[in-house]
Amino acid sequence: MAQDNRTLLQALDEAPVSFFHMRAAVTAGMGFFTDAYDLFIIGMALVYLKPEWHLTAGQIGILGSGSLLAAFLGALTLGRLADLIGRKTIYGLEAALMAIGALACAFAPDFTWLLVFRFILGFGIGGDYPMSAVLMSEYSNAKQRGSLVSLVFGMQGLGLVFGPVVALTLEAAGISHDIIWRIMLGLGAIPPLAVLYLRRTMPESPRYKALVRGQSEAAARDMASYSEGQIPSTGQSAGSPLRPRTTTLRAFLGNRRNLLMILGTAGSWFLLDYAFYGNVISTPQIIGLLAPHASRLQGTAWALVIFAVAAVPGYLASILLMDRIGHRRLQMIGFAVMAISFGVIALVPDMTHDVLPFLFLYGVSFFFTEFGPNCTTFVIPAEVFPTGGRTTGHGIAAGIGKLGAFAGTFLFPYISRAGGLKGAMMFAAGVSLLGLLLTQMTLPETSGQTLEALSAEADEEPMDDPRLVRTGASR
Repeated sequence: MAQDNRTLLQALDEAPVSFFHMRAAVTAGMGFFTDAYDLFIIGMALVYLKPEWHLTAGQIGILGSGSLLAAFLGALTLGRLADLIGRKTIYGLEAALMAIGALACAFAPDFTWLLVFRFILGFGIGGDYPMSAVLMSEYSNAKQRGSLVSLVFGMQGLGLVFGPVVALTLEAAGISHDIIWRIMLGLGAIPPLAVLYLRRTMPESPRYKALVRGQSEAAARDMASYSEGQIPSTGQSAGSPLRPRTTTLRAFLGNRRNLLMILGTAGSWFLLDYAFYGNVISTPQIIGLLAPHASRLQGTAWALVIFAVAAVPGYLASILLMDRIGHRRLQMIGFAVMAISFGVIALVPDMTHDVLPFLFLYGVSFFFTEFGPNCTTFVIPAEVFPTGGRTTGHGIAAGIGKLGAFAGTFLFPYISRAGGLKGAMMFAAGVSLLGLLLTQMTLPETSGQTLEALSAEADEEPMDDPRLVRTGASR
């Protein structure tokens, strides 16, 4: 149809990737850089905190995982509020919480206060998961939505690399160990402060504003201004929704297909985060078990090499290839390779005592974690739920995912103590296999379809086979 007669939603779905997409991705991505840095840097900070504060194994577990438990609550609470009062309001609030929490951690006087400040930080981080994913998803076109949302999530890779770089730099500079961890934790306040203004100047999600609030013309004007004409406003409206979007929590949870999507997205995210966070935050401890005589500097350098050589290329591969391969299919591939990698490490004799083969397989598992479920578990929940419950659904999935991260981080020291590194890797292999099976049984393929088609299906009666997705709208 003629451009000036296209609806707002069609214009969003068909708009080529341009500067306004990149601006939205960078604004969201800087927050996600912070999420990754703040969640993972505690593993390296604990190397210095343990001897200074004489921390017990239980205290180490609580500090490493406490912010993840807070992220569970933040994702659920702020995700629901974003559906009730708007995405934009919550977008600025959670960024402010992250900045305040990170800065306060740098000045914590003791274990208790550090735990409190990490809780505030984690609550904001939890809220950033549904906000960053859903806003980018609702700005994106249909064809490249997976890549654009993955671009936001890919900033986690830079956060992973930045942590060891900071640790190495501070260690090499000879800074006192009682100051190093404070600098590490305090640096996490800078990115959210830097993008707070940009987040406040972004317009409300056009899909939310049009389909939930019914302000189609205002949404079109906002997008025309923000996109600098890429989404024209003349003659546009949102059109009539295929079905009214669910807004009450009872109606949302009462829909059988929504419940199935929660099972698939939240369950696979829980399993992924158990394996991922348990290993990543515990990487210094893993390297300590593998090479007990390595210095602190050597252990940090090995962690940096693993992240830079294996994890970052995995994020890049997801950004470039996700929409081509398929979101569900890529998640299954990643879980499968993770299960194989962890299983080989656990079952092959002497693998956990031979540094180079271990690091190779550990790196392979990292690559396919990023080129697979670590990205797709972030992307898919932003696609399969209806507009009026999209941040609610994503918040539930992300929150339960963070429970998996909490379990992995808290339990890793105990599992490795009981079964050694082999036992921890074998358990991670079993968890990854469960993730593969759950994905195959519950989730649809969302790649290339409009959010409105997926939302309309979510509001209808579930189909016999939940993996087959009927589009219901043309592009």
